Amino acid sequence: MRRIAAVLLRSFLQGLLLLSPIAITGYVLYSVFTGVDNLLPFIRWRGVGFVVIISVVTVVGYLGTRFFIGKWLFDSFAYLMEHTPGVKYIYSSVRDVIKSFVGDKKRFNKPVWVCVSTVPEMWRIGFMTQADMTYLGMEKKVAVYLPHAYAISGWVIITDRDNVKPVKTMTAGEAMKFAVSGGITIVEEKETDDTKDKL
Repeated sequence: MRRIAAVLLRSFLQGLLLLSPIAITGYVLYSVFTGVDNLLPFIRWRGVGFVVIISVVTVVGYLGTRFFIGKWLFDSFAYLMEHTPGVKYIYSSVRDVIKSFVGDKKRFNKPVWVCVSTVPEMWRIGFMTQADMTYLGMEKKVAVYLPHAYAISGWVIITDRDNVKPVKTMTAGEAMKFAVSGGITIVEEKETDDTKDKL
C-alpha cells in the first residue's frame, strides 16, 4: 500500500507540474481577454469589445506614425500633458516605462553582468539603462536595472563602469527570462552554421 501511495503521489505531482503552466497561462490570457472586453460594457456580444479595442489601438498607432496630422495631434497632446502641473509626472513616467519595453527606443536591450560584491565575488544580471551618468555629477558611473525573480518589479543601481561587463552569451530576451525565472532557465546553445551543415 505504501508503494502504491508513493506512486500515486508522484504521479499527482508530475501531473501538477505538467498542467500548472498550461492552466496559469490560460488563466492569464483569459483574464486579459475578459478585462479588455469589459472595457466596453455596453456591447453585449462577448469578444466584440476586445476586437473593437484592439482595432482602435492599431488604427490610432498607424495614424499617429504614418500621417502628419495624426502625428501633430498626438505630439500636441503629449506637449499639453507634459506641461500640466501634477499630470506631467504621471504621464512622463508611464510613457518612459512603456517606451522602455516597446517602440524604437527600448531600454532593456543591453544585458550586463554586474559585480555586486568582491568578497565573496558575486555577480547579478541586469540591463544597462544609462551608459553615462556625468549629467548627474557622477563620472565613470552607469545605471543598471536589476529585475526581481518571479516579479515584474526591480531596482536601479548606480555603479562604477568597471563593475559592469556585457552579457555575450544571451540575447536581451534570454537574459530577462534568466533573471525573472531566478536563473533556472537553460539557455540553449545556438547551432553554428558548421553544425547545421553536418546535420
